[in-house]
Amino acid sequence: MKIAISGKGGVGKTTLAALLIKYFRDQGKKVLAVDADPDANLALALGVPDPDNIIPLSQMKEMVAERTESQPGTMGGFFKMNPKVDDIPEKYSRELDGIKIIVMGGVKKGGSGCICPESVLLRTLVTHMVLLRDEVVVMDMEAGIEHLGRATAKGVDKLIVVVEPGRRSLETAKHVKKLAEDLGLHKVAVVGNKIRGPGDEAFLIRNLPDLPILGFIPFNEKIIEADLGGRPPYETVPELLEVAKSIAAQLSEE
Repeated sequence: MKIAISGKGGVGKTTLAALLIKYFRDQGKKVLAVDADPDANLALALGVPDPDNIIPLSQMKEMVAERTESQPGTMGGFFKMNPKVDDIPEKYSRELDGIKIIVMGGVKKGGSGCICPESVLLRTLVTHMVLLRDEVVVMDMEAGIEHLGRATAKGVDKLIVVVEPGRRSLETAKHVKKLAEDLGLHKVAVVGNKIRGPGDEAFLIRNLPDLPILGFIPFNEKIIEADLGGRPPYETVPELLEVAKSIAAQLSEE
């Protein structure tokens, strides 16, 4: 099972990612948790005690230079477009309760379409994790899903767009769906978050008629408290695991 999670910043992608990772691990699965959003903090949401000490892969200049045969700190020049990445999940992940956690980090862009050693390494790694790993892979991604290439997208079992009741969130969901379809990825669905009641559910169903909705995560102040306190959301709101179970059941059926 390879799952990518996207959506507008602050909408709750990391909360859903943490819930699904916890659920699959509790089912005895090997799980690879991938933080591919520079603004997210998946390690914190999974209860890693010192998440600030995890160095993102994109900041490991010597490792990037070694794998891509590039010169660190220089612009331009030649470098390998197919760096070795198959050992990175074991070598550079943090492990917690049987879950491997990888933090990708961001890449400073010099313009649209910029190709640099860091971006090549990260995209090659995502391709490896999606197409060649035998674990459950859950990726917490940017709304731009830019780490997904055309070949990689075909290996994703489901792209889940997290939305909240609001027009901006809906527009982001439609944008992500269009980006995914451009890559040939048509297995896109939605999870509603911060749901205050049946009215919010009806709003999302009415405004996203072309996207299947896998479930709804209720609004709960304790989820915010968990985030502020650096605790997993399922520790403060255990009933969220039932939501994760329902969503995972639908993923398994498809």
